[in-house]
Amino acid sequence: MSLETTTETPAPVDVAVTAGADVALAADGAGSSGARPSGAEPRPAMSLSPSRAADFLNCPLLYRFRVIDRLPERPSSAATRGTVVHSVLERLFDLPAAERTPERAGTMLRPEWDRLLAEEPVLAELFTDDAARDAWLHSAQDLLGAYFALEDPQRLEPAERELFVECDLESGLRLRGYVDRLDVAPGGEVRVVDYKTGRAPREGYEAKALFQMKFYALVLWRLRGEIPRMLQLLYLGSGEVLRYEPDESDLRAIERKLGAIWDAISRATERRDWRPSPSKLCDWCDHQALCPAFGGTPPELPVLPVPTVPQALAADERPSPHTPGDEL
Repeated sequence: MSLETTTETPAPVDVAVTAGADVALAADGAGSSGARPSGAEPRPAMSLSPSRAADFLNCPLLYRFRVIDRLPERPSSAATRGTVVHSVLERLFDLPAAERTPERAGTMLRPEWDRLLAEEPVLAELFTDDAARDAWLHSAQDLLGAYFALEDPQRLEPAERELFVECDLESGLRLRGYVDRLDVAPGGEVRVVDYKTGRAPREGYEAKALFQMKFYALVLWRLRGEIPRMLQLLYLGSGEVLRYEPDESDLRAIERKLGAIWDAISRATERRDWRPSPSKLCDWCDHQALCPAFGGTPPELPVLPVPTVPQALAADERPSPHTPGDEL
């Protein structure tokens, strides 16, 4: 395994990519290593996404509020900007290579914002006037400029974008999520790429950032039978690249960790015991008024069939391009 953080432009030759490379994901979501043994009794699907796993690790009560209570949360300008920038970078590769320029990407921002606003009209409340909205769009353009300083999209042809991946582990736990981009070299080596609009974590805090990427690497390994060559996070907020080369021991360790997380979620569900875990991330939490750590009282738990454990929905499986506290 190896870890590297750099502000230099990533060399495309690290993993040369080819258009239309076959990722060979199993149609039923079960990977060869995670397939249920023949003749075994089918089990109820138990699903976990990297976002919800991270929620539980950060604060079990937050997991409850999001997954069980489904409490609404206010949209934030930072997360919404991340979504718009993410959409532009996804659609950028629909263009011919020669047209993938900073100028062309900039012209795509307003249409992507308009599309998102049509889907979620409540986002209009983020801005007090047109000038505030325009300043926000300009900040999104700065993030796109940072992307072009890190990578030359004219030299890349991703195999997959916004790829939904899913596999069942031998335990019956289903892992699922969306990969921003998958690059596949002519020799079959895979690079998993994720865009973040926040700042890169400080030295020594990379493990939290890599949890999501190792999650994806585990799923792809179970589906394809090969470990991804490179995990790469592009931090547009600070203009840095975090690269990691996973090995089998890494992925077996993350598999054990996910199993332990799911066991803890199951126990919390059965005992109806969801405890807060105060941290700096509380500054960004919408639910302080309901949190005992801040003098609040959570709502009554809905009645759940026992031993049913709440399942992740499709919306839960897309990590935010801008996660509060990325740089902590």
